[in-house]
Amino acid sequence: MKKIIILLGLIGFIATSCEDELTIFPEDSLSVPTFFQTEEDFTQAINGTYAPLRNLYDQEKPFMAEMSSDNTYFARNTAFGATENNQDIADHSMITEGGITPNGNVQELYRDLYRVISRANQVLFTIDEAEFDETAKANIKGQALFLRAFAYFDLVQFFGSVPMHLEPVLDREGAALPLSSSDVLYTQIVSDAQAAIPLLPLKSEQEPGRVTSGAAQTLLANVHIVLQEWAAAETLLKAVVNSGEYMLMPNYEDAFSGNSSNKNNMESVFEVQYQEGADGLQGSFMYQFLPRPIEADEVALLFGTADAQPINGQGNNIPTPDIIAAYEDGDLREDGSIMYIETRESFWNDGIYPIIKKYVEPHAQHNNHGMNFPVYRYAEVLLFLAEALEAQGKDGEAITFLNQVRTRAGLGGHTGDLGDAIFRERRVELAFENKRWFDLLRTGQAISVMTEFGNRVIANPNDYYLPEGVPAAGNAFTNIRELYALPSSESELNPNF
Repeated sequence: MKKIIILLGLIGFIATSCEDELTIFPEDSLSVPTFFQTEEDFTQAINGTYAPLRNLYDQEKPFMAEMSSDNTYFARNTAFGATENNQDIADHSMITEGGITPNGNVQELYRDLYRVISRANQVLFTIDEAEFDETAKANIKGQALFLRAFAYFDLVQFFGSVPMHLEPVLDREGAALPLSSSDVLYTQIVSDAQAAIPLLPLKSEQEPGRVTSGAAQTLLANVHIVLQEWAAAETLLKAVVNSGEYMLMPNYEDAFSGNSSNKNNMESVFEVQYQEGADGLQGSFMYQFLPRPIEADEVALLFGTADAQPINGQGNNIPTPDIIAAYEDGDLREDGSIMYIETRESFWNDGIYPIIKKYVEPHAQHNNHGMNFPVYRYAEVLLFLAEALEAQGKDGEAITFLNQVRTRAGLGGHTGDLGDAIFRERRVELAFENKRWFDLLRTGQAISVMTEFGNRVIANPNDYYLPEGVPAAGNAFTNIRELYALPSSESELNPNF
């Protein structure tokens, strides 16, 4: 938590003064009066609350929520050796002892989520006493409540039990809280999301990129679905559908952000914002998802960058044969989601790999793109609603919403059990959007599915991007667990771990 305390000091970047007299607080003080007072102050503060999401979606979350599943795997570069932090996640072989792990991705995801929480807490702790336009104040407060709920929702799904901070951390003692149970965390998440909904405007009335009432309703519905509270989820999701604020884009590929256009489109419920350029707001996640090694001209051919550079190391989030086989014949989403590239220096077969296509967009500078990352799309709202209805025995109504998604994909009615069909539909519709691991987890299938997947990798390593004759790592799939261990670096600061 040490970094959280430091960051709280860093976000107190706005100098404030009293109209009647100048009151100077020590420069190293975290006293609340040195923080925010005006609408502009709080706008900058809430902007800073979104900021850690860029790093979260650029790196750790795609590894921990997608590459941990059977949708993607890593691409082994035998000349480079193992990249333990990423490979151990894909292989479910993470070093874990006493409920903690030294894995760097776990550490950074944990810290990024608490950065969101610490900044949201600072807004929520001070905003009620500030004097500025009440509508603007409600909007900012609603955003902070959403972002805190969202961060804790990720934390409880990844770790189960974590410390729950609801006020700014001002000292080391305040940082070292005991672990809260998942029940306590979920109660707070529901409370925050419920409080956010009436404070936030509709999408059509909100500044693009900021969360909306529809986003908060979708988040809360997601929580209710994880908790199997189907009727509550149905009510929220129908409100989103009936709001008239969202629609499916006519073509699947149009649902995803361009580098500078098509952002926050009518299908977008919430997406993480990136901006190409020199302002430090850019993304690089698509570069993380490439097989390695890859030469400069191959990168240039893919992205159109004038300053393309070769990339070494090991590739991540390479679509597996399993996800490719999951698409039905004629499913338009397969070509919209996956493409194939050739890498001359590859150690694997002929060097022709599948890669994630939905995030490939031309841009000017190497490792610097502006595609947004989708968090919630209207297609997921429809599939959530179909799932909630099916769970309550309302199959006829559920099929209506399922078929809206399937029709856009060029498909007819589903086959087999409706519940299974909805689950399969989520896999292909939301592929590579950090949904698969959470879906396996909440349906109780994570251990069984990943055990079977691991057996396939071990039996046929060349099918899973390991060079001919190179076996899977000796510890591959030996530590399959539903919850991630907590970061060992934080255990040094918190005796409750």
